[in-house]
Amino acid sequence: MKSRTASRFSHLERSATIALLDEVQRLRAQGLKVLDLNGGEPDFATAEHIAAEAGTALHEGFTHYTPSRGLLSLREAISEKLRQDNGLHTHPATDIIVTPSAKHALYISLLAVLDPGDEVIVPTPGWVSYTSMAHLAGARPVPAVLSAANGFRITRELLESRVSERSKAIVVNTPNNPTGRVLSREEATAVAEFAIAHDLFIIADEIYEKIRYDGREHISPGALPGCAERTLTVNGFSKGYAMTGWRLGYVAGPAEVIGQLLKVQEHTVGCAGSFVQRGGVAALTGPQDFVQDMVDEYAARRELIVGGLNSLPGVVCAAPEGAFYAFADIRGTGIGSSAEFAAWALREAGVALTPGSAFGRGGEGHVRLSFATSRTVIDEAVGRLSSALAVREGATGTVREGDIDSTTGST
Repeated sequence: MKSRTASRFSHLERSATIALLDEVQRLRAQGLKVLDLNGGEPDFATAEHIAAEAGTALHEGFTHYTPSRGLLSLREAISEKLRQDNGLHTHPATDIIVTPSAKHALYISLLAVLDPGDEVIVPTPGWVSYTSMAHLAGARPVPAVLSAANGFRITRELLESRVSERSKAIVVNTPNNPTGRVLSREEATAVAEFAIAHDLFIIADEIYEKIRYDGREHISPGALPGCAERTLTVNGFSKGYAMTGWRLGYVAGPAEVIGQLLKVQEHTVGCAGSFVQRGGVAALTGPQDFVQDMVDEYAARRELIVGGLNSLPGVVCAAPEGAFYAFADIRGTGIGSSAEFAAWALREAGVALTPGSAFGRGGEGHVRLSFATSRTVIDEAVGRLSSALAVREGATGTVREGDIDSTTGST
């Protein structure tokens, strides 16, 4: 019998982070106490004024289709936000599309600019879905492997080593998931000059923009000279406003390209949720103090988890500059690959974390731990890892099944 599924899925794997979440749920259903430091979801509730506006919209019967581009009031609020925060000058009527999630905005952006056979340069370690989305578009993702030795910085030399006559676009994520790196002005300029030199699109994923530490500057590539006409800026409400379940994002860029994205939007999802968009307007135009309150709490958790990880034998972790992930180098533990370490941590310590290999070749030797969870959970997770490593360094010097008592909640 012929294959019943399309060949485009042959390069596709399940999302590593979502698959791990499913495993955590399975173990918890068995009664095991697993501490989940895998997920990328804020543990804060959506601000009351945002939820109230969406509730008002529902009670008003505002439950029907909106224009496929999104509510004009929301596009106007997004345009003003982009002007004030990012130095991007957009027209609400032509340069912005509101999407059901930033993930969808990224997908239609890649789908709109990539033809089958085109290449897109993807720095790694990078978010798990970039390469899969490129494959779905029929394109070839080309990894630009970043080095932990220089703090995972992007250089012009590295990018030049990955370009070819088939190159069409480059994906940039700042702040970065999983490393927590915030693109410096020097790096952003290198990306901009590289894209101009080779006439490439820049897909700028800025979903973690609001979560930065130590006064780090956020630079939108699209605001740099010569980049407005070649950059699609993707952002959303999930991370900065704790609105993950709302599924609300947007993409902004040159009108002629946005017009092509609109076709994909119209023939797939149609539009984002109507009352959800009303919540988005409230998020952008209402009080912003709660955003800084969340970032302040993340900053405290960052100090806690980085300090804890650096106290573990064989583990080294730099303080992230943005987002809410610690990306720890575990090569000194001698446990093996990042996947082996993640399996060991789940089995021996009951701690779920993400292997760096899930984020491409550049992530090997590291694991990602989310600190979008309570300080209590972080403390306990570090304690469990410390105990498990101590056992491992005991008499045999090897990992032994069952060394951690199941009564502690470990598996």
